[in-house]
Amino acid sequence: MVPVLEVAAGIGEVDHTTVKDMCVCVARIDQAERDLSERGLMVTAERGTVKNGAATIASQYRTQLARYIRELGLSPSSRAAITAPDTDDEDDSDIWD
Repeated sequence: MVPVLEVAAGIGEVDHTTVKDMCVCVARIDQAERDLSERGLMVTAERGTVKNGAATIASQYRTQLARYIRELGLSPSSRAAITAPDTDDEDDSDIWD
């Protein structure tokens, strides 16, 4: 995933920790979704039928994943907000002039 993001989103070495944490979020969402698929949204517990805790966990990880997607510029709207620096090739003078 990282090599693709380096080219597609322009992430660098400094972003690798964030990308790794984002991958953990995706893995945990997958794990929670598997549990929801196997056991359902409602499960039987000591106190009767209750909401499967995996639904809450998946929701929390999705919220965090959305933040990472925004921060790394991986959504169409976040990419649109990024502006390229002005590269004026005509001005080759010294930056201190």
